[in-house]
Amino acid sequence: MTIFYLTLGVVFGFLLSRSGAADYDFIQGMFLLTNFQLYGIIGTAVVLGAPGLWLARRYGRTATGARLTIERKSFTRGTIVGGLFFGVGWSMAGMCPGPIFVNIGEGKIYALAAIAGALTGASLLGVIYPRIHRVMTLPAISVGTGEG
Repeated sequence: MTIFYLTLGVVFGFLLSRSGAADYDFIQGMFLLTNFQLYGIIGTAVVLGAPGLWLARRYGRTATGARLTIERKSFTRGTIVGGLFFGVGWSMAGMCPGPIFVNIGEGKIYALAAIAGALTGASLLGVIYPRIHRVMTLPAISVGTGEG
């Protein structure tokens, strides 16, 4: 199964690279409203992904044959704050998590700074989350369990 996921990741990375979705200039153009190609790519992903998610929820099974369950996450203040941080980081770095690895694979050295920033931000959230989750009425999570 691992080889399947590795192949799927390579194909996804290749498609990100060839579509321009991992290109710094395209991403900056999207945020500056001078290039609308990525809006089309994102829209296509939503149009194709929504029915796929519906099908997975309705008919999906795990590798062991158990029914696949996909739960809705609650909408909290943290969703808004996290979305803002994600968008600012995406705009500044010119890449979100998937394209970071695509850019590293393409040999773009600046992607190493982006992955360092992403890992630092995720680590910082892990440190401060216990202090902010009550103040912002965020759900409690158990780090490292895959839950939450």
